[in-house]
Amino acid sequence: MLRLIFLLVLLGGSATAQGFAGMGQDADGYAEVRPDSEITFPEDHGAHPDFRIEWWYITANLRDADGKAMGAQWTLFRFATRPEPAGDGWASRQVWMAHAAVTTADRHLHAERLARGGIGQAGVDTEPFRAWIDEWGLTSTGAAFSPLTLSARGEGFSYDLRLVAKGPMVLQGEDGYSVKSDQGQASHYASQPFFEVSGDVTVEGRAHTVTGRGWMDREWSSQPLAEDQPGWDWLSLHLTGEAKLMVYRLRQAEGDHYLTGNWITPEGESTRLAPGEIRMTPIATTEVADRTVPTRWRVEIPSRGLDIRTRPLNPKAWNATTTEYWEGPVTVSGTHPGEGYLEMTGY
Repeated sequence: MLRLIFLLVLLGGSATAQGFAGMGQDADGYAEVRPDSEITFPEDHGAHPDFRIEWWYITANLRDADGKAMGAQWTLFRFATRPEPAGDGWASRQVWMAHAAVTTADRHLHAERLARGGIGQAGVDTEPFRAWIDEWGLTSTGAAFSPLTLSARGEGFSYDLRLVAKGPMVLQGEDGYSVKSDQGQASHYASQPFFEVSGDVTVEGRAHTVTGRGWMDREWSSQPLAEDQPGWDWLSLHLTGEAKLMVYRLRQAEGDHYLTGNWITPEGESTRLAPGEIRMTPIATTEVADRTVPTRWRVEIPSRGLDIRTRPLNPKAWNATTTEYWEGPVTVSGTHPGEGYLEMTGY
């Protein structure tokens, strides 16, 4: 019953793919994303309860001592159920959801947690930083935001990781104002793509000591999708020479899809890529969860001399959570080899 209640809350009573987690619905009464709003840290590591939705999202491309590739994902979502002023305790209008997963070449294990706000079961603090739900958590280990520890566990897996930022937070879109459609839907969006990651991952009873690279996204909005956008295809990539690329395709039910992204230099300078600069083409599909999902992609950005292809570590990396989606690590070949993560919603 609790799972059903959350499904109705998050999707507004409709379990359709449109507006992943209810993000395409009416936003009247909620805070508005504005291009003149300034994003500042550490304040904006914290929650924004006047906006309808936000998330703290970590992905990590890892290898164990034997060179075996794997990935780890952790996401904490906050949703406001109503735009009225927040209440205390059980009267809180905030609900929380978290996803965690571990992916190897032959396994994809995931788990979900759900919580009410206001009762200490989940939340986010900024000084020091702590984002948690039950015993899962992303926690600063000192006065500064980095280093952090990240821990979660589910059926058949667990991880305890240490994340150290080796570069600055960067703003996506234009100074953190990330447009999602020609109609002007937008979010506030920032990333930390420079994490070095180390720690331990356990998969079905076998422990692995791992190292690798991580990426964190911070995003909040009240209506980031247009009515005719059923979902997105999103890539975050660590490329040769430590450049980073975030690029995604917001699918349109009719007409051209909306493509955008940011190119990030090794020093952390972030430049928006206009929709006309990007070509993102599916080149192979996988049958998973009774769906046909495009799991291999070609991405071309002629202005950057980039022509790459992505391949999933595990094409069956499907998260059968309250809102279902594909999420997993990828390798990159072509002009700018590398690795990263692919997320696809609305299939």
